[in-house]
Amino acid sequence: MSSKVDARGLSCPQPVLMVMDQMKKISRGKIEILVDTDTSKENVSRAAESKGWQVTDVDPEGEGCRIKITKD
Repeated sequence: MSSKVDARGLSCPQPVLMVMDQMKKISRGKIEILVDTDTSKENVSRAAESKGWQVTDVDPEGEGCRIKITKD
């Protein structure tokens, strides 16, 4: 299963809460997250790893970045 979370324009902890909610909904698969601050990037990545998800890719995108996380 794959899903997308667009957290651009939001300040922490909002992006982390959105991603945590999505992780609960699908429990495994792939999630693509769009954020626009380094703080959000770091916090989302740390939160995902703490829940057993793997950060597989972090790509710059526009003024932010696209984070890809997976869990089998």
